[in-house]
Amino acid sequence: MNNPIIKINVKNYGTMTAELYPDMAPRTVENFLGLIGQGFFSGKVFHRVISGFMIQGGGFTEQYEQIQAPAIRGEFAANGFPQNTLKHERGVLSMARTSNPNSASSQFFVMHEDAPHLDGQYAGFGKLTDGFDVLDAIANCKTGNMGWYMQDVPVEPVVIESVEILKEEEQ
Repeated sequence: MNNPIIKINVKNYGTMTAELYPDMAPRTVENFLGLIGQGFFSGKVFHRVISGFMIQGGGFTEQYEQIQAPAIRGEFAANGFPQNTLKHERGVLSMARTSNPNSASSQFFVMHEDAPHLDGQYAGFGKLTDGFDVLDAIANCKTGNMGWYMQDVPVEPVVIESVEILKEEEQ
């Protein structure tokens, strides 16, 4: 089986390419590819950036209006899904969520550095194959706070121009 390949185009930063792992998180990958197909991520921002940890996006517009897709079941060990053994290492894509394990929808994060405390707690579903320089540039952008509810927000919006499917999954 060949895994799907996607490309994240980030305004003024460049592109990041990632391989997705449906064997680890099948519903998560299906949901993510479906959102890509709808053009959902175009114009969304990386709204939370913590150097040495991760960059998070996919849920807010450039004006910080929240846009969410329907929630899906969290595919990770602590939520009764032991087949997802993907470790939260540098470059891994994973689904953001609230304290509700089944609240992941469209927000995802890309690990800037390893974070083993997230293993089994969040649905990792892919990993960068290219664009680590873009990841580093975004992770090191200047950030600030927008009140108690939004911290680590880039001072200049980091806009996702588009996410493309470069290669579909082959069975």
